[in-house]
Amino acid sequence: MSSPTQRQSETDRDFSATMVTAPAFPQLRLDIDALENNVRVMAAWCRQRGVELAPHVKTTMSAPIIERQMASGAVGVTVATVDQVASALKWGHQRVLVANEIVDRYGLLRLRAWLAEDSGREIRCFVDSAAGVEAAARVFAGAAVTLEVLIDVGTPDGRTGIRDLHEGLRLAELVHGTPGLRLAGVAGYEGVVPNSRAESTIEAVDRHCRLVRDVYLVVAKYFETATPVYSMGGSAFPDRVVEHLPDDSQVPGTRRLLRSGCYVTHDHGTYAGVSPVPGLVPALSVRAVVLSAPEAGMAVVGAGKRDLPYDAGLPVFLSAHTADGGPVKDATAVVRNLYDHHTVLTGVSQVGVADVVDFGISHPCSAFDRWPEYLVTDGNGHVTDVWRTDFHRASLSTTPLP
Repeated sequence: MSSPTQRQSETDRDFSATMVTAPAFPQLRLDIDALENNVRVMAAWCRQRGVELAPHVKTTMSAPIIERQMASGAVGVTVATVDQVASALKWGHQRVLVANEIVDRYGLLRLRAWLAEDSGREIRCFVDSAAGVEAAARVFAGAAVTLEVLIDVGTPDGRTGIRDLHEGLRLAELVHGTPGLRLAGVAGYEGVVPNSRAESTIEAVDRHCRLVRDVYLVVAKYFETATPVYSMGGSAFPDRVVEHLPDDSQVPGTRRLLRSGCYVTHDHGTYAGVSPVPGLVPALSVRAVVLSAPEAGMAVVGAGKRDLPYDAGLPVFLSAHTADGGPVKDATAVVRNLYDHHTVLTGVSQVGVADVVDFGISHPCSAFDRWPEYLVTDGNGHVTDVWRTDFHRASLSTTPLP
């Protein structure tokens, strides 16, 4: 029989092992029930409107989430960078749309190598300039594989993309006559506007959707595929996108493809305010500990800009619990501002030092990239798993490029 001292030592070791492996605060937490609800809801929404979904996985860059999107009917994945293509291929996805221009030689060479590696792969990207077409041609002309591209249609004062119909027609003619390239469709992005349902915003979104459709119809004679792609993206205005879709009577074989991504977790801010898709629910939260209560009605929480997105609105205080897990009744607080590792709450009631608070977030795309791993919870908030993200950058290499 062991002595009391030995038993205490064993207890201390067990306690230490538990503490080392227990999840530390702050925590990014994903409600799996809410996530799976959103995947089902968006898949059904797309089916009912005759559009396909290739979700923009830059939102999460997390394989288990993407697997659920694919299992629910997504036809491929959308990414933003060449490194994200590498991740998608590593996860086994063969149909990848890069919703961006690729003009650097190293990036284009990587695309060429991946396409040559497996004839079953479909990797496409955007073009919006003669210079971009020429850059791609320098890598793909004479290659054994062809790069399929979509003409990117942009908005005034927005991001990438051509700005008018004539520019689109000239670019289509250029792609059509360039060895190594093949015109596969047209793409736009209706989200470069304020995330609101104001009349002026909806008018701007509709104007952009009409321009993308007009470009698609005008350049259709240059498509070099039997199933050209008409692609729009964003989770804020998909209802406006489907109001301006081309149909098969205009361009036979058209594939109408949405690139929405943020729907999968939704949020408590930006998309909660503008999404037209009924039934989506917030699936993400950040849990952190109150470190200090230095003034009456004020508290400082141990999570900040390194942990919480703030580019599209400050986090939202949801609830508080005691250190032992009991609910704090009538708890109130408002996020005033964020520092690197601290959030200042004002209007605080019933919340004190060592209590645990939950924040809702706005803009999922700026949440996941802060976390190499996050906790999966069930509908009751119990942790069931740990999942990981992959926002890696390719390692630098001194190997000479071909």
